[in-house]
Amino acid sequence: MKIREIVVKSILSKSRIYGVTYAVNPYVGCGHGCAYCYARFMKRYTGHEKDRWGEFVDIKINAPTVLAKETKKARPGPILISSVTDAYQPLERRYEITRKILEVLTRRKFPVIILTKSSLVTRDIDLLKKLKYCEVGFTIVTLDDSIREKFEPRASPIKDRLEALWELHQENVPTYGFIGPLLPFLSDETIENLILKLKEVGCSSVMVDRLNIKYGNWKSIKETLQENYPSLLKKYEEILFSKSDYFEKLKNKIIDIAKKYNIKVDFCY
Repeated sequence: MKIREIVVKSILSKSRIYGVTYAVNPYVGCGHGCAYCYARFMKRYTGHEKDRWGEFVDIKINAPTVLAKETKKARPGPILISSVTDAYQPLERRYEITRKILEVLTRRKFPVIILTKSSLVTRDIDLLKKLKYCEVGFTIVTLDDSIREKFEPRASPIKDRLEALWELHQENVPTYGFIGPLLPFLSDETIENLILKLKEVGCSSVMVDRLNIKYGNWKSIKETLQENYPSLLKKYEEILFSKSDYFEKLKNKIIDIAKKYNIKVDFCY
């Protein structure tokens, strides 16, 4: 892993994501190494064009100090932590940049939304409960941890994520599940059980996104399929690169499942 400490001039970015005013990303890059991640476009702006996604991380070491200054002047609005990295990736255990950012936000009136794949977030429950408002979501695309290992090699095991969601729920921290991206013929095998499990561990809602081919992520998706699921490669190409109603049919199936278990579901596609 290529690790670099950097100094930034700004950390609070305007967001174009619906329902979110700002985004805060404590790191550039991510050690989870997810095959489908489209945030790899960040390489263009940070001098990492020759580095493989998932094998470098820049630590924004002055992010908490900068955020303290910016939030004094900015109009309060929902902050998403984080949009193009994972704030609780493995290096957070050592650097605690995200924890220090939360310490700043406990003194401000900004609602906070967190999306992660790491059970490390439970370390900061004491701070989450002090925020004006905080909601924590976990990305889980399958209940099959062998699939997780192929597509999200260094993220927390599924069992740990579900346990973290339950712990947050027990501490009265609102939670949601993010099923995205849907992996054709892999996610849909356990989708009903996954939605039921997310409700059982206290999620009040579920967000769902399809698999999007962006910013060069097809190369790593294709490599993952060729190595682990070669029989699915042609099917993926048909779904992703030609007219296909696969994701629309899956959307209708998920809507019916959500009604069955009385859980709110929103789609990003």
